[in-house]
Amino acid sequence: MVKTALVTGGGGGIGRAICVALAAAGYRVIVNFRADATQARATLAALAALAGDDHLVYQADVTDSGALTEMAARVAERYGSLDLLVNNAGITTPVPHDDMHGLSDAWIDRIFQTNVRGAFAATRAFKELLSAEEGGTVIHVSSIAGATGVGSNVAYCASKAAMDSMTRSLARALAPKIRVVSVAPGWVRGDYAARFPQTYIDEQIDKTPLARLATAEDVGRAVLAVAEQLTFTTGTIINVDGGRTLL
Repeated sequence: MVKTALVTGGGGGIGRAICVALAAAGYRVIVNFRADATQARATLAALAALAGDDHLVYQADVTDSGALTEMAARVAERYGSLDLLVNNAGITTPVPHDDMHGLSDAWIDRIFQTNVRGAFAATRAFKELLSAEEGGTVIHVSSIAGATGVGSNVAYCASKAAMDSMTRSLARALAPKIRVVSVAPGWVRGDYAARFPQTYIDEQIDKTPLARLATAEDVGRAVLAVAEQLTFTTGTIINVDGGRTLL
């Protein structure tokens, strides 16, 4: 039986790599996006080229609970159940941690609304579909910033710590039908890392025992492993950081 997965923020970068990894493993993938339809459709085209055309693009902002409820109804109508929800949608902006006036109230609210409330609301909207049949899995794409307190800004780090706490709470609350796990990357080579000077990136590599940054594909493989291999795992945080948190 074909499994169905929904990936929020599935248009580009890490989201696309997750979608591709799941499709390559035989999943039917729903690519959720908020605003960039071009990127989302490029992801859909990549999935079609890899694994046929039984995939779907759906626009819904994770900060809009009504839109999430409507998306869940559409998924129920078309597929009947959901095997995997990947809460990947997230936002941030670089602000030095000591620049407390540079991190505006508006940005703090946006970060928590998307990274924390959005993940909770998506899980709430799809809870019944994930509970159907043999049960399902929720994977939060978190960050080691939630544990280290080192990241793009203070609110971002706090939002990922909140996401990891939510992983533990929901894993307890939704068991035994639904597993909940955080996958927490460190630095990931991609558009965000490309904003920084190479000298800074080299410093991050030097601080990583495995001597490189993660790729989006590393994160995609970790998500697939949680979904398909680590089936007795729930309520935990799995780092994809090359050992960065060891230092």
